[in-house]
Amino acid sequence: MNHIVPVILAGGSGTRLWPLSRALYPKQFLALSGPQTLFQQAVLRLSALGNEQISVGAPLVVGNEEHRFMLLEQLREIGIAAAALLLEPAGRNTAPALTLAALASQIEGGTDPILVVTPADQTVTDDAAFTKALQQAIAAAADGSLVTLGIVPDRPETGFGYIHSEGASTVRKVKAFVEKPDLATARRYLADGGYAWNSGMFVLRASVWLAALTHFRSDIAQATQAAWAGRSTDASFVRPDKVAFAAIPSESIDYAVMEPCPARQQAGFAVKMVPLDAGWSDLGAWDAVWQVSERDALGNATHGDALIEDSRNTLVHATSRLVGVVGLDNVVVVETPDAVLVADRSRSQQVKQIVATLQKGGRSEGTLHRRVHRPWGWYDSVDAGPRFQVKRILVKPGATLSLQMHHHRAEHWIVVSGTAEVTCGDRKTLLTENQSTYIPLGDRHRLANPGSIPLEIIEVQSGSYLGEDDIVRFEDTYGRVPSA
Repeated sequence: MNHIVPVILAGGSGTRLWPLSRALYPKQFLALSGPQTLFQQAVLRLSALGNEQISVGAPLVVGNEEHRFMLLEQLREIGIAAAALLLEPAGRNTAPALTLAALASQIEGGTDPILVVTPADQTVTDDAAFTKALQQAIAAAADGSLVTLGIVPDRPETGFGYIHSEGASTVRKVKAFVEKPDLATARRYLADGGYAWNSGMFVLRASVWLAALTHFRSDIAQATQAAWAGRSTDASFVRPDKVAFAAIPSESIDYAVMEPCPARQQAGFAVKMVPLDAGWSDLGAWDAVWQVSERDALGNATHGDALIEDSRNTLVHATSRLVGVVGLDNVVVVETPDAVLVADRSRSQQVKQIVATLQKGGRSEGTLHRRVHRPWGWYDSVDAGPRFQVKRILVKPGATLSLQMHHHRAEHWIVVSGTAEVTCGDRKTLLTENQSTYIPLGDRHRLANPGSIPLEIIEVQSGSYLGEDDIVRFEDTYGRVPSA
């Protein structure tokens, strides 16, 4: 029996799906095609691979340190516990990420499991075809091959890299990986039939990956092993050494290993491809979201409270209010509480340039939503002005904020629903609906929800400075580093 360990690479930023996707809440944590998020879909798909020849272990998730609580919460929502959450202190692309998982799998998954590796931000519409193709890939990887999934193309696509393979069997020899083509080349690839889109999904033994990486990029292998050797563990969170990890060269799985293999067969690493025809999409931009969405007779797709008149091939995604459009053709309109995107659908790849401009200007809209998620719940900045700010705060049942104080602001709390346990100085009180309290500037305080239903409060802040960095933490349930 082949034992597999699912590996979910969840560290992407999804800048081309702005304004819905933000740096601290990227697209893999969004529900863009169904009730579950893309990350949850990826975990559930790999968990379904088991049969009489395949046993499936708990998944290994590689993600950003900043996203750790979202990863944990979204796993909890679907009832799956990860073997480990491997937290990258900085982005170093997919080759170091897979290497962390390979090293961890030899502890968590046995001596030498087969790793089934997928990005966290893809979707498929035919789960049965996906499962069958992955099971074929697992059988091929059992003999030591490096196996990739190649998407059967249905159009001349210039936004993907391609895999050139030979043969017509379910497992094919890879001749070469080729870069994103121009339109004429993409049309030739489609007519040829021997080319597939590069999905970024891989199936291989942990030992084979480590050996191949050592052969082709020993610098990445050695640097990642050094970071792994200095790791720290906190429950399911595993953190490689921060300084050592920063020294790892940034490289993708494709460039580090997969592309050199077919060109240098003398190295002894066999690269194979299994075709995948399962309604796959990487949802890389708003045009891809439109393509996988349910559309009306005129090609229009909507999400949320949207009205469309006399328009064609248009996507309207509304999240917080009514959006009406008239007379549009091939347009994307995406509304969030703090930003609106209007773009030609065929140029949706260029949305990342808007994000780059926001980051260059130091604006928060590229990083955060108005609603900011925290391990204890979330807060929504409803209104703000000189020397005041109003927030709506939700605290999950049983959750507790840190014991903290502020140098520059006082706070008023009004309970909207649920029960609040309030610590202020040496006093601890319980507040229920329509009751309120005042937190003076400089007082140590804490908010907790001792009840079984969510706690919602309205917080009114007043003071000379209202930034989130005016928090001095003394105790924290979630292990966040106390503020200086």
